[in-house]
Amino acid sequence: MTEPQNSAAPAAFRGIWPALLTPLDADLSIDHAKFAAHCKSLIARGCPGVTPFGTTGEGPSFSMAERKEAIDQLIHNGVPASQIMVSTSCAALPETLELTRHAVNAGVHGCLMLPPFFLKGVSDQGIIDSYRYVIDGMGSDLPKLKLYLYHIPQVTGVPLSHHVIATLKKLYPQTILGIKDSACTTAHSVGLAEAFMKDLTLNMTVYVGFEPDLPELGRRGSTGAISGLANFMPRVVNRLVTEPDAPATPAERERIIQLLGLLEGYSLMPALKGIMAMLTGDEAWLRVRAPLVALTPEQFKAVKTTISAFGIDSKSD
Repeated sequence: MTEPQNSAAPAAFRGIWPALLTPLDADLSIDHAKFAAHCKSLIARGCPGVTPFGTTGEGPSFSMAERKEAIDQLIHNGVPASQIMVSTSCAALPETLELTRHAVNAGVHGCLMLPPFFLKGVSDQGIIDSYRYVIDGMGSDLPKLKLYLYHIPQVTGVPLSHHVIATLKKLYPQTILGIKDSACTTAHSVGLAEAFMKDLTLNMTVYVGFEPDLPELGRRGSTGAISGLANFMPRVVNRLVTEPDAPATPAERERIIQLLGLLEGYSLMPALKGIMAMLTGDEAWLRVRAPLVALTPEQFKAVKTTISAFGIDSKSD
């Protein structure tokens, strides 16, 4: 294993990097042209970058070959590599390492990484060792890696404790720049902010995936987010975290809470794809990979009715 790094870490990302929905062709392969167009549309609406293959993007449902090809195609189709953050999370560590090395050598901004998520009840030391396997495995490419730890225990069943985060940050201060907390618990996110953002010498940023918590974290120094709702509401999501005390923020936060409430009766990723299908007029967005199940025609009709009444304005949202 490598020796602990000693010098200060570079700056973490700022702004909203949407957790991209992944468009699919009729055979459920990735629609590369549509994927790139979606990325470029979001960047044109003010997003500094985009994040493919996270939870919202059904990342673990795609093979290593598919994910590498998708990143290559995004870059080939005009999405700047420096404006891409790749979720390289896999259950198998060698695959996580391979995807991470590929992303770094493609020139992306950084990588978002879950702990291995197949085995449950693993120890903190096992989680630390898992991240060390990937980070140390980067070899001479390690100085190019910017890594964001990804905590979403309700999905993975493998939480990241403060001890794990602090140990990895101490070992790799130049590499680990932040934490994405998608536990959707305000107290947990605030606890991470208190532990890792108060001490400015740590150079560590906590980002939340649960949009209603963005103002609270913005007040504590968070500078952005990786957000699923930002696929179609990037501006309002950005304002929640960058303007937490603006006069309009409470109303915009309540609007986000209302939207999430409207989607509670659906599986979230198919519902988000339903909103994309409605807003673009392209029902191909409805397609998902198993084990997810696409909205039925009746469900899609209901989503269209509900979201039309709610109202999403592409100019302000």
